[in-house]
Amino acid sequence: MEKKADELSVFIGEALRKEIPRDRIREVLLKAGWQQEQAQRALDEYAEIDFPIPVPKPKPYLSAREAFFYLLLFVTLYVSAFNFGNLLFIFIDQAVPDPAQPSAELWLIDSIRGAVSSLVVAFPLFLYLSRKIARELLSTPAGKASGVRRWLTYLTLFIASCIILGDVSVLLYNLLGGELTLRFILKALVVGGIAGTILLYYLRGLRREEAAV
Repeated sequence: MEKKADELSVFIGEALRKEIPRDRIREVLLKAGWQQEQAQRALDEYAEIDFPIPVPKPKPYLSAREAFFYLLLFVTLYVSAFNFGNLLFIFIDQAVPDPAQPSAELWLIDSIRGAVSSLVVAFPLFLYLSRKIARELLSTPAGKASGVRRWLTYLTLFIASCIILGDVSVLLYNLLGGELTLRFILKALVVGGIAGTILLYYLRGLRREEAAV
């Protein structure tokens, strides 16, 4: 597969060197059986700059430093989202108590303390990493094309989508079963709201990048 990609890149380089228009190159590749995404990706390897020979763009690579920052960024995102939701769940339990469940004061204090402690550590670190990555890694074309960032972003979108689907499904299940309570509705809104916010935020970011390209 890598050999075929190299052959395609060399072919496009030769075609561009002979000043064949990009649309014509894309058309020929599609007729030859290449997929649109493969052809476009190979064409994007060369910058659209007025120069006697084709100018290749820098290829994205995965460095240990880059992987560390992105993994830490998304871990702090997950920790912040989970503990923020847990904290809201505790407030809902206190605002709309369930008579069937006795309240344990010591457990409640420990839960609040644990959620707040995790948020105080994780969320500021998430904001700091977001600014640092935007300033250092996303300021170049190679940084924007980072493979690990795209994989983790799409994984996050997938997880958020699954959570929203599960949340809506459980909500409808309880509604049809006549077991829908105010307490359950509020918790479902919390889960859906957090997952939906994350989904929309990263989806909008991907769309902005695609529009810029």
